[in-house]
Amino acid sequence: MTDLRIRAAAPDDLDTVLAFWKVAAEGTSISDDREGVERLLARDPGALVLAETDGELVGTVIAGFDGWRCHLYRLAVHPDRRRLGIGSALLAAAEERFVRLGGRRGDAMVLQRNETAHHAWRAAGYAPEEKWRRWVKPLGNETA
Repeated sequence: MTDLRIRAAAPDDLDTVLAFWKVAAEGTSISDDREGVERLLARDPGALVLAETDGELVGTVIAGFDGWRCHLYRLAVHPDRRRLGIGSALLAAAEERFVRLGGRRGDAMVLQRNETAHHAWRAAGYAPEEKWRRWVKPLGNETA
């Protein structure tokens, strides 16, 4: 894909990103709202990575680094644009970001039921780590 542009999201992109996730992302997150994404950009300005073709948003990944670990979330490619290398380009950009920041290993949040995503993550060199299980607790008045 020669006209693919990869860039960090800006505050003006947030409404477009949130609408895109409703079409392209599997499942929802407790932080899938404007406030949540604004906090992400304020905390880690380069973390939300966008892929565009001719100015149209076609993919996203959150490549968050907390100084200790590299976390990948919200890898999403528009359903009409899958299998064109967009996800691979986003992951390559995320991994380059992590290396630049001193990261040593990326981990990804992948839904158990999303078999399509499992194939994509494996093709990119990622594998499930069966000895770990994610534990969560909603904070404040939020629900999971």
